[in-house]
Amino acid sequence: MIEDKTAFIRAHTAWLAVPHAPEISLHLADEITEIWKKTEDDLEKIGLPPPFWAFAWAGGQSLARYILDHPDLVRGKTVLDFASGSGLVAIAAAKVGASRVEANEIDDFALAAIALNAEDNNAAVKLRGGDLIGTDDKWDIVLAGDIAYERDMTARVFAWLHTLVRRGATVLIGDPGRAFLPKAGLEELAEYRVPTTREIEDTEIKRTKVFRLLPG
Repeated sequence: MIEDKTAFIRAHTAWLAVPHAPEISLHLADEITEIWKKTEDDLEKIGLPPPFWAFAWAGGQSLARYILDHPDLVRGKTVLDFASGSGLVAIAAAKVGASRVEANEIDDFALAAIALNAEDNNAAVKLRGGDLIGTDDKWDIVLAGDIAYERDMTARVFAWLHTLVRRGATVLIGDPGRAFLPKAGLEELAEYRVPTTREIEDTEIKRTKVFRLLPG
């Protein structure tokens, strides 16, 4: 079992600029790092859940790009980055002046990665562990990238996000065409061609959109 998660992350990732948001670098897996080559069985043997935090997913990259290009959206506001992964989107929000940024994950390794990435980017990000679905801490902005990959979970998440919108929050979604993204109730704000990797996607460039969730 891995006791020092931060040391493990430093040892098994590379410090790399995010392709679509190069103002930010993260501790990521790439072709030269050992974690890249491990199978799920290998990971289970060492007590490591699938390291989704070790990749800059297209939805998160698009949201980070949008926030960096539209800083007034979050400046001076409270922000939740839901299902934060590496912390990329939370770091982008902190860098452009959000008053408070929380990054939520259910995986302890992801929380360790977020803390490390935020520290190394000089970004103030508060960690929020556990399942926040159904919670409302009166955030001004909720950001969610790549959340529509499983039917039941997507339905549960969007039902919660709609309650936040009806309360007055702004909810932005970054999505590269995942199967279970709702077909209605979304206002398209931007579209990007986001570099990614065939290790986690079906193409090296993902057509990715940023949406605002509408009341519903």
